[in-house]
Amino acid sequence: MTTLAAARAVPLAHLRILALTALAPASWGTTYVVTTTMLPPDRPLLAATVRALPAGLILLAVTRTLPNGAWWWKSAVLGLLNFGAFFPLLFFAAYRLPGGVAATIGSVQPLLVAGFSVLVLRSRPGAKVLVSALVGTGGVALLTLTAQARLNPLGLAAMLVATSFMGLAIVLTKHWGRPGAPLLAVTGWQLAIGGLAILPVTLATEGVPDGISGENALGFLYLGVVGTALAYALWFRGIEHLPPTSVSLLGLTNPLVATLAGLLVLGQTLTRWQALGLAVALGALIAGQIRRTQEGAER
Repeated sequence: MTTLAAARAVPLAHLRILALTALAPASWGTTYVVTTTMLPPDRPLLAATVRALPAGLILLAVTRTLPNGAWWWKSAVLGLLNFGAFFPLLFFAAYRLPGGVAATIGSVQPLLVAGFSVLVLRSRPGAKVLVSALVGTGGVALLTLTAQARLNPLGLAAMLVATSFMGLAIVLTKHWGRPGAPLLAVTGWQLAIGGLAILPVTLATEGVPDGISGENALGFLYLGVVGTALAYALWFRGIEHLPPTSVSLLGLTNPLVATLAGLLVLGQTLTRWQALGLAVALGALIAGQIRRTQEGAER
């Protein structure tokens, strides 16, 4: 079956889930531009706390649902992996690495998810998915890396650990499933737990800023509502319905959108090699999502 015919054979509902899930990493691709143009400088822990905690508390207030039984500790584990540890490490790396280096490290997540899937889910990803992940990483490297890229060892380590934590969280979420609670409630549990874990560290190390401008507030609002609460609800919904490696491959939309945002907002330009990288990464993303026909489409 040709690639075009295979794509047409994928159920419409599957394509809709893919599209909605892809909106999450696409929104995360705007984080760099928002952080550098709208947020207070040099406050990674403050950014992590304000991004997670208010969104989590709002979702808890709206849903009025708390975890039951084992979901208290499961929510704590996932909240720390997805937010409490991931967000601080992500912002720590962002202040020490060029965006291109961070994006390239983050693009290896599908390979990490494939490894965690073997260990936790006892499932082996297909060769096409692994090849797509490798090609996607190469495309992102072409797109984002420059000859002047600085390789800060602490930043590299932080980004790799952060990527690993998020990859493990994807697999554990797939393994544990979802309790009998609304998706927004489950998202709120994790955000609140992660934000509360970061809060005392933020107060102890960075403190409270002297003032927040209207632009700062708008940036925090965007990251908290669009880039966190809504984005992670869509992300967790995608994990429920899609294979873990398929979900992680959608993360390639993050550096693609980040690059486009830089072009539009920061006035950046693309070299021929970067244009090639954009095409390669986009092709790997599409190829990795083409599934079998209706009776064999992965769930």
